[in-house]
Amino acid sequence: MKKINKKVLFTVALACSGFFNSCTDLTEKVYNSIIEDNFYNNKREVMQAALRPFTHMQAWYAPTGQSGYYYHSELSADQLAWPQKGRHGYDGGDHIRLHYHTWTSNENRLRNVWTLMWGGVGYVNNAIQDIEALDVATVEGFTDDDRSEIVAQLKVLRAFHYIKIMDLWGNVPIATKVADPINPETRPRAEVFEFVQQELIDNVEKLPLTSAANIGQVSRAAGYAMMAELYLNAEKWVGKAMWDECIAACDKIISGQGGGIGGAPQLSADLNSLFSNTNSANPESLFQFQFSRKAGFTFDWGGFFFGYDYMKEVLKVGYGGWNALVVIPTAFDAYAENDLRKKEWFLFGPQYKYGTTTPVLGTEEYNDKPLVFVNSIRRESEGDMTSPGSMTEGEENSGARFHKYKSGTLDDVNYQENDYIIYRLTEIYFNKAEALMRKNNGVANAEAVNLINESRKRAFTTATWPANQYTTATLTLDELLSERGREFIFEGKRRTDLIRFNKFTTAAWWDHNPSNDPNRELFPVPNNQIAINPNLKQNPGYE
Repeated sequence: MKKINKKVLFTVALACSGFFNSCTDLTEKVYNSIIEDNFYNNKREVMQAALRPFTHMQAWYAPTGQSGYYYHSELSADQLAWPQKGRHGYDGGDHIRLHYHTWTSNENRLRNVWTLMWGGVGYVNNAIQDIEALDVATVEGFTDDDRSEIVAQLKVLRAFHYIKIMDLWGNVPIATKVADPINPETRPRAEVFEFVQQELIDNVEKLPLTSAANIGQVSRAAGYAMMAELYLNAEKWVGKAMWDECIAACDKIISGQGGGIGGAPQLSADLNSLFSNTNSANPESLFQFQFSRKAGFTFDWGGFFFGYDYMKEVLKVGYGGWNALVVIPTAFDAYAENDLRKKEWFLFGPQYKYGTTTPVLGTEEYNDKPLVFVNSIRRESEGDMTSPGSMTEGEENSGARFHKYKSGTLDDVNYQENDYIIYRLTEIYFNKAEALMRKNNGVANAEAVNLINESRKRAFTTATWPANQYTTATLTLDELLSERGREFIFEGKRRTDLIRFNKFTTAAWWDHNPSNDPNRELFPVPNNQIAINPNLKQNPGYE
């Protein structure tokens, strides 16, 4: 992969993805016939097969409207919700059950994420099998070294799939070949963990160093980031603390041993550049999806995160949304008023037409009235100004809204050129700090404090920073979890963090009361999958 230009790689990815829409089409007949009859003639075609699993992964991982990993991770946690807003958003109670942790094994959206993620594993396995079996002499411009590197990238990508699958379901099959066996058996989570760990150990050092030439690929810094995530969650997932291993993986990234875009990775100097429409080569990024409107492959977060078409007037963009996901009031309250993230990463308060003081008008409860996003989810148009509200009592203006990624305006030359960031250096700082604290019985040392302060100081002005920096006395584990929430809001990580801190089933937020049921830390295997494969075992607590 290292010899192929980044733009060529992206074009290849688009060619094999069918411009994203085909990512959810799991039919294999046409694809297999191409491979068997006249594919793999040259290195470009090998790359098309190798990148197909990565383009499919965007369907289940990125917040682009699929009911995938992101949907289940964020809407079951304490920061984002999809409440019913008047006549909109009930959707069979799907989002409500997810918020209240009352989901069942018969959820359509859970079936969707299972199919998407395991379909991704199938695509990876198919590519590995085909590429490992190639007669290199018959493939133009392709060498044994190329094959070794590409297969290593695919195996690490498969490990990433399993990290996320294991996160959602715990005990799952281990499948490394297509349809062999047809009905794989459920394996204990500890065995799945060992499989993932060994795949990473065996292959990460074979990956190309992360660089400006391979943005968007599975490169070495991305592999180390996966290791850091795996080891950070090891105690929760398999009952074995691996803090030293987590710290070692983090150190390799921080020191530049995994490479970086423009040298060793560096924190972004400000809050917005990493999420801007010119973020493709940001030095903080370790692993990302390359999206491009110009290439016909847009990172479209509008469906989940944007209000209706009136948002086109607010931000001078060409897209609206479903008025779906909002910020839970207690999550918005977690930011201090002088925290710059509260201003930069959310839409809140009166909404005006772009560049003017002309109010944008509502279309539902506030039809022809100024639209004002409020930090409550209740029927204020009907006079309820004091109740906590609930998931069924929202209105069109309920909740602060997403504004972390910014597409730019319609006349911006880089309009909607945003990449989606999977791992970034800030997360590695947080992971190392947490591992250091847990090794030290939950107490922060100077190194842990410095790691978090390096990130946090971007959220405050020079004048307000001294009063807001952490010390070894103020950076407790509970405060670290709170700061993780403030820093990584909208990034699809909150459920995993809450589970690791033993808060997912024991803590209350807004109108969510704790279930105190540890079985809810895992989702059920969809019942239709058990009907198809009798070798699957249901997770405890589900029928």
